[in-house]
Amino acid sequence: MNGLILFAALIFFLWIGRSILIPLLVATFLWYLINAISSYFRLILPLNSAQERKLRPIFSRVLDWTSNITATIILCGVIYLFLTQIQPMFKELVAALPALQTKLITFGNYLSESLGLRFDASMIPNIANIATNIGASAANLVTSAGMILVYMLFMFIEQSTFNKKFSVLFPNKNRLKKMRYILASIDENMKKYLFMKTLISGITGILSYFWLQMIGVDFAGIWAFVVFITSYIPTIGAIVACALPILYSLITAPSLHQPLLTALGLISLQIIFGNILEPKLTGKTLNLSTLAILINLVFWGMIWGIAGMFFSVPLLVATFIITAQFDSTRWIAVLLSADGKIPDKSEEE
Repeated sequence: MNGLILFAALIFFLWIGRSILIPLLVATFLWYLINAISSYFRLILPLNSAQERKLRPIFSRVLDWTSNITATIILCGVIYLFLTQIQPMFKELVAALPALQTKLITFGNYLSESLGLRFDASMIPNIANIATNIGASAANLVTSAGMILVYMLFMFIEQSTFNKKFSVLFPNKNRLKKMRYILASIDENMKKYLFMKTLISGITGILSYFWLQMIGVDFAGIWAFVVFITSYIPTIGAIVACALPILYSLITAPSLHQPLLTALGLISLQIIFGNILEPKLTGKTLNLSTLAILINLVFWGMIWGIAGMFFSVPLLVATFIITAQFDSTRWIAVLLSADGKIPDKSEEE
């Protein structure tokens, strides 16, 4: 009974504190992403081994800052690209939504007549209202940009003191080793997931843009951006990434030629990069049950909306690793796993 009360209190806290927790989670995500890009970039620079770093600490420190600055510039470049290229396209798309809604109703009437089905215009969702709701969610996130930047700034400032604070929190050496092992596991898996996911999502989005541009689909930049963003949302993200441009092409193109090419290109890219390359590159980082991922997706979506769906997998990965480290919770990790194999438990108690 106490456990249920505690769980209900936790859900209430997550829901009532979403205006603070979501910006903090976004800031943590960006901070982690920069560190992930930086750590992979650092591997191609000299003095990346522990022994070399000790021999030339000053130069090694300079290279660390170089990799961090490079990662930050890359992220800022993506944001700048969005603001200067994608955002104007979104405004054009929003302006075209009323006409698009009319075409969608006409397309629905055509299908109902062709298939002999009963059709009511009220059955078609109002895409203008949907776009408005999504825009409102995005606007709320933009208004929190200042808070997100402040969070990120202090994370980078205090990043060098995390180890010292951690040592003070756990004075017992054995417990400190165990907690360090847990954090190191989360850090390694999360950085690998975020870096590889961002890299694959970016490549998929770029190739989607070229394909849609080549076959003449309007707003190719927007659909490519949707492909990139929704790639972070498991299962449903891939469906949305393909369905939106295919549906748009279907109701705007004069023939089935363009919609078929749109479907062929986008679905092929999702299969190649999402189902073949990504599992090979990430290895066993996400040895998670598909059912667990879907339930987790719905859970966080109900609490935090689109932002919760976006961060559902990183949160599940952290939960999976943490629960695997304690005897009382290892059964949870087994249920979350895809095949019953879970991370090794640290021997330090």
